[in-house]
Amino acid sequence: MASPKKLLIVYYSQSGSTNRMADAVVEGARDPDAGTVDVRLLSALEAAAEDVLAADGLILGTPENFGYMSGALKYFFDQNYYACLDKVAGKPYALFVRAGNDGQGAIESVTRIVTGLKLKAICDPVLASGDFTDECLEECRELGRLFTAGLEGGIF
Repeated sequence: MASPKKLLIVYYSQSGSTNRMADAVVEGARDPDAGTVDVRLLSALEAAAEDVLAADGLILGTPENFGYMSGALKYFFDQNYYACLDKVAGKPYALFVRAGNDGQGAIESVTRIVTGLKLKAICDPVLASGDFTDECLEECRELGRLFTAGLEGGIF
């Protein structure tokens, strides 16, 4: 029997709401009804290129800070971009963003970088802007379930 696919979730949270989103993504990804994958949750300050290269899929999470991704996620890209370049092309990814405003700056800044890495978006970003709601957490759970089902089913 083949070993389970590996899903890496890299995120940063300062105030805690992005952390809650990450936990909800993990919860959804580990839902047995979605399938079985090996899920790793790492801080953007701890994740390394080796983690990305070992994963079959990647979910990124960030708050929007000053109309941009968090400094920690930018640091993750700065430290690992060239080690991953030309080695992760076509790998599926998704994004979740917590924003007090519209979140578009964070989405656009991450999208520019992952486009350079040639990662493949599996869905639109999950965006929690304005008031933080339980609906947002359910969207994150659904993202995790979707990613697990897609990896396990060979869709991504």
